[in-house]
Amino acid sequence: MVLTRRARLMVFVAMATAATVSTVMWGAGKATGAVLVPVPMAAVAAMPVPAHRSVAPEADISHHGHVSLWGEALGVWLLSENHGPSDVMRSTVRLRFSVALTGRQEMPGACLQSDARTVLCRTGPLRAGGAAGRQIALELQLAGRPDEVVVRIDTGWDGGVTDRNPQNDRHEVLAPATGDEYVF
Repeated sequence: MVLTRRARLMVFVAMATAATVSTVMWGAGKATGAVLVPVPMAAVAAMPVPAHRSVAPEADISHHGHVSLWGEALGVWLLSENHGPSDVMRSTVRLRFSVALTGRQEMPGACLQSDARTVLCRTGPLRAGGAAGRQIALELQLAGRPDEVVVRIDTGWDGGVTDRNPQNDRHEVLAPATGDEYVF
């Protein structure tokens, strides 16, 4: 008798509680009916253990830099890095502003304005271990002369990696119109 992968996993779980176990045979992802199959412990020990598979490679994308507001201009300088064990082939940093941007903005080729208050910038490849991060510098024109702007920075798309430390790629910065640099 051939046991499906799911049935073998059920056997492994149950082997801690009994010398023989019952399993449910599965077909096409749905239970087709219960079949009682006595499995001696020696047979369970001889079954291959499924290899551990990660759902996605693990990375640790971070964004750090500073924001400065003076008059109608807002400057954003940031460095995106990957401190995780796996390389990231592509990712996108999202910058959201509490004040609308004026019309057409001049931006680096890797960036685009997605709406009146959001800019997206692709980082390109980010190598594991923090090597060779991506620097982005923006000087944006705001609608009016606000007294302050809130800038929200986060990873808009991570290339399908798992990031178990999102605290270093999500920031919210209040920048008063002083011309000073506010670090994140």
